[in-house]
Amino acid sequence: MVGIVGYGSYLPRYRIKAEIIAAQWGMNPESIKRGLLLQEKTVPAPDEDTITISVEASKNALKRAEIDPSEIGAVYVGSESHPYAVKPTGTLVGEALGIVPEFHTADYEFACKAGTEAMFVAYNLVKAETVRYALAVGADTSQGAPGDALEYSASAGGTAYIFGSENVVAEVIETYSYTTDTPDFWRREGAFYPKHGGRFTGEPAYFKHIINAGKGIFQKSGLSAKEITYAVFHMPNGKFPLTVGKKLGFSKEQIEPGWIVPLMGNTYSGSSPTGLSATFDIAKPGDSILIVSFGSGAGSDAFIFKVTDKIDEVRDKAVKVREMLENNRIYIDYGTYAKFREKIIMNE
Repeated sequence: MVGIVGYGSYLPRYRIKAEIIAAQWGMNPESIKRGLLLQEKTVPAPDEDTITISVEASKNALKRAEIDPSEIGAVYVGSESHPYAVKPTGTLVGEALGIVPEFHTADYEFACKAGTEAMFVAYNLVKAETVRYALAVGADTSQGAPGDALEYSASAGGTAYIFGSENVVAEVIETYSYTTDTPDFWRREGAFYPKHGGRFTGEPAYFKHIINAGKGIFQKSGLSAKEITYAVFHMPNGKFPLTVGKKLGFSKEQIEPGWIVPLMGNTYSGSSPTGLSATFDIAKPGDSILIVSFGSGAGSDAFIFKVTDKIDEVRDKAVKVREMLENNRIYIDYGTYAKFREKIIMNE
């Protein structure tokens, strides 16, 4: 049995409401909330980045796994907001956690599916018995240009998963990936903000890839939506995951535990992994969970997990996703948000 032995998430305390952003640009706040099904989003503090988020999420995963960090043989961090263009995130995360020096590390990028990319590699390394444990993180401090539609959703946060073959919390039942060259979203080297194809990002990008990945893993596993307890899909806004879930045969009740985007926003590489973490927080032994990520450019990774009895022993050993979403929130105005996200550059 190979699967997840520890999981943990981290979300910043700072928040900005969608209506505040809408008012700044003369938009109707209610139409924004109804159109995107977004209420607010997380905002990283000035001293938070993909590295700090990855470390905090990984610490929570280690609390649940209850293993010595030095036993982890690989660390992979998926993000599209790595703090350095040339310097790995994984080395800093490994050093901060005490996973040194005998470990393999690499940084992954594939727009919003870099987190599940890291999970796929970590899982297969353990499956191949190359390492005893492998850590995979999906984390981002997402970028959205001032006034762009992305600004309402681009948020911050991340989730870490430790894969192993002992004391497994959720066994990997099947995996499947679907990839094409679809240029719906991109950011050139040196550019701070990404560009996107507007509605083109829905069709033929998001929906085509998630639906085909979902159908592919159904066929490969022999399972259907009715036989799966919960489903998690990448959450660029509130509507897309509900729509794609319905197309694949899932009810809103099956999607709702991981449908955290209305309060979190789109954490890019951390989006679907954090939705999965929220679902583990409420799942029962025997439950099956489908996760399908999406990354522009474009591709989707799908996993089916089966929850084991171990979940009841570990879930309360670290903070849960809903607790971070709903407690100790600090709301900020647009000016503070612009300063935190360096949309306003102060003269030194």
